[in-house]
Order: sequence, then C-alpha cells, then structure tokens
Amino acid sequence: MRGWPLIKLLPTKTNFKFVKYSRLFGVLSAALCIASIIGCFTPGLNMGIDFSGGASIEIAKPAGQTIDQQEIGAAVSALGLQDVGVQGIARLDTNAIDGSTVLLRFQLPEGADQTEVVREVEQTITNTVGEVTYSGVSVVGSKVSGELFRSGLMALGMATLLMFLYIWFRFEPQFGFGAIAGLVHDVILTFGLIVIMRLEFSLNMVAAILTVIGYSMNDTVVVFDRLRENLRKYKTMPLGEVIDLSINETLSRTVVTGITAVMVLAVLAFLGGEVLFGFSIALMFGIIIGTYSSVYVAAPIILLWGVKRGEFAEEAKPIKLGGASRP
Repeated sequence: MRGWPLIKLLPTKTNFKFVKYSRLFGVLSAALCIASIIGCFTPGLNMGIDFSGGASIEIAKPAGQTIDQQEIGAAVSALGLQDVGVQGIARLDTNAIDGSTVLLRFQLPEGADQTEVVREVEQTITNTVGEVTYSGVSVVGSKVSGELFRSGLMALGMATLLMFLYIWFRFEPQFGFGAIAGLVHDVILTFGLIVIMRLEFSLNMVAAILTVIGYSMNDTVVVFDRLRENLRKYKTMPLGEVIDLSINETLSRTVVTGITAVMVLAVLAFLGGEVLFGFSIALMFGIIIGTYSSVYVAAPIILLWGVKRGEFAEEAKPIKLGGASRP
C-alpha cells in the first residue's frame, strides 16, 4: 500500500485567504480572552486538592459489590468536614466503573491533626458501609497547597518568557511579540475551558497547559520559518499575500499533526479514567486552539507591525570562475 487512502482526501495545495478574516477573528479572540479572564475570578477555578489543600481517599470493595456514594458523603459531612465530594472511578484491575470503587475528597480543618482526621474518616466509612479497602490516600496542607499554586503559576510564566526569548533571538522582535500573543491567547482560553467545564485545576492541569505552550510554539515556529523563507523569495509581493502563502504551505502538515495528537488524546480521555480525563480534554482543546492562534493571532500581528523587507534580502555572494571572481 503506497499510503493511507484517507490522507489523499486532504488537498496538497490550498489557497485560503486567512488575512482577509483576521480582523473578525481577532475581535472574537479578544472577546473570548476577556470572558475567560472574568471566569477565572467569577465563578473561579475548581481548585484540586493540590492547590486548595485537603485529603483524597480511594475506597474500594470487591468486584460486583457497590458502594453507596450518598451514604458515604452524608457520613463524612456529619463529622463537620467541608467540601465533601464522592465520585465513582474505574477499578485499577479491570479499568471499569462498576460502582465498587469511589474517590472521596474533603477539606481538612485548620490546625487539625491531619493523620487523626483521616483515621476518623476511614473508621466512619467502615462503620457506615462495612469493610472496604483504602488506598491512594493523599493529604495536602493549606500552606503546601498555596506554595504549589504559586509555583505552578511561576512555571507557566517562566515557560512563556523563555519561549518569547527564543523567538526573539531566532527571528525578530515583531515575530517574538506575535508568538507571545499566541501563547498568552492559548493559555487564557485553556483556563476558560477549565472554568466552563468545571475541570479540576491540579498539577496535572498545569502539566497540560505547559504542553499546550510547547505545542503552540512549535506550530508557530513552523509558520514563521516558512514566512521568513517566503519574505526572502518574494521581495515585492504584498506582506498579506506572503502571510497567506506561508500559512497555506504549512497547513496540511499542521492539520495532520493536530488530528493525530487529538485522536490519541481522545482515546486517553475516554479510557484513561477520571484522573486523566481533565488533562486529556485540556490538551485536546489546547492543540486545536494552538493551531488556530498560529494562523489568526501570531501571524496577523506580523501584518500589523510590518517587517523591513530589506532585512530578509539575501546578500549576493561572488562566484569564482577559474581563479577570477565576479558578482
């Protein structure tokens, strides 16, 4: 077989007028970014235990037996604990959600002995639903959670700054600002998705956003590389047409790469269990929006800023023929 038949359905050459609609999509992107920022404050992020502090316990019974989630939630809430949540998760051995395994989360009271509180919760659950198996116990204090949150934000900020410096040195300042605008756009909209879907914002989600930053930058560099080549090749072509040409020439590569990554993440989202669901969804969205930002955020900034075409002109080198040289 010479190639996958479905790949042949993708056109090898396109001629879309991306710049023509850049103003419209720019306004749309700005509106979505503003809405996402507002959403991060109201209603706010659904902080996981990593960042809010608290405890999580995995509770399991033998396969075939079910655990009453409401009964466990009521019993733990009766102890005076806050933010009690119980949800069914997949069994580790069968990777199936059959009601025999649940994940319990709750806030720890300020100043309380964490070990004693967890022990009391486990005893209460045993008295309520009978003998169960406890595993995956995770306890994070409020001080540690605050430090983790600040460290997570610092990691995102440093990654964005380093990407900006990389583009600045590899290309030009306007390319750097275009790339950083695309990165900030992708990060803000990913936060917006987390707020809308009420996904748990945890260290896994920080890892997903860092991956989105890397993917978005990779896609932007591909477009910018082709743009720089075409600026040297077509010295008199209007800048808008050069941008359209560069995006069209890299479009098939971008689409195939994005679809492949999204397919893998879709499988991970539906088969990876509750822990990896939010991570996979955020990463899928980030890949899609990262491709969009390379076309309608990063590249249009080059058009608004402009470039000095002379900076991309190739210097004429003398050609030596038989010991003599001529230009």
